Amino acid sequence: MTAPGAGQMITLPVPQALGSQTDIAFPFRIDSRGRTAGTGYDTHVRDMIELLLFTTPGERVMRPDFGCGLLDLVFAPNSPELAASLQISIQAALQRWLGDVIDISSLEVDSQDSTLRISLVYTVRATGDQAAEVFTGGTPQ
Repeated sequence: MTAPGAGQMITLPVPQALGSQTDIAFPFRIDSRGRTAGTGYDTHVRDMIELLLFTTPGERVMRPDFGCGLLDLVFAPNSPELAASLQISIQAALQRWLGDVIDISSLEVDSQDSTLRISLVYTVRATGDQAAEVFTGGTPQ
């Protein structure tokens, strides 16, 4: 005895083109229509970078090594040595967790007075779009 539909080919829908893809916006919110707010892929990639930068290793239960430890240094004395070591750890975290999503063109970590500024220039692999972001305290400038 065969199951109904046995031997028939099943056709799966073709995934949407990347340009029309909508991802969930970060931080999570409700849009004006009362639905989950969405965002484009390039903005989603930028949000993933921000999450990686400002997540402390050990914060995520199922991925205890996710993050780069930036928030652990909030009260550390700001110095060029701190910026140099942080640049290495950010570079490693970006390559490990987002290496299949972005290509890093430039990463600079500057310490000025009491501010640590992270300047990142990257290319989104799926779209080929290049972006330049500056992160200070979790907000881009």
